[in-house]
Amino acid sequence: MRKICAISLTTFVFSTIATAQLPSGGDAFFSYSYVHGEAFSHSRAVQASGGTARMSGWEVSAEGKYLSWLGVVADLDWHYGGHNTTSCAPGGVCTRFRLNASRDTLMFGPRASITSGKYRPFAEFLLGVAYQSDKGGGISNSDLTKAFGFGGGLDYSLLPAVAARAQLHSIHTVFFGKSQYDPRFSLGLVFRF
Repeated sequence: MRKICAISLTTFVFSTIATAQLPSGGDAFFSYSYVHGEAFSHSRAVQASGGTARMSGWEVSAEGKYLSWLGVVADLDWHYGGHNTTSCAPGGVCTRFRLNASRDTLMFGPRASITSGKYRPFAEFLLGVAYQSDKGGGISNSDLTKAFGFGGGLDYSLLPAVAARAQLHSIHTVFFGKSQYDPRFSLGLVFRF
């Protein structure tokens, strides 16, 4: 009886996968991206020096369209930046140095969109992981955490297969034990296939 159930379940799973709809199109997005994050957030090493960092970088994403209004997105970004700070020793000797941060996220999720003339607004929810590395003043630390993002954007068609895109997300992470919602703005080009 167990063999029959195992064979039936295996047959059902593989037949479902085999008949699954493949993407009927999609797009690839390449952009400049900006995120307002934190460097050395809640680090024991540099508690007084941590703070916000303006991080610039890039974002790429690819969408596979399963319905005319619904797709699945893979999103990867890398940002880097920092801020200047001063650390004072108990004897009154102060040292000025720069804290640098580098942040990467890899997320996946659904995207809903509609097309109206040359415009295509969309909304999406993404889940994945994020990694941040902080360095400065002879100290470095890093953290890997779960991440999720929600937001949306607007595509404007320039040519039949090329569009300009602006998008804004709120990216949630828990770097170094501190929950953060950081805004991420991206501006770039979309290539449709």
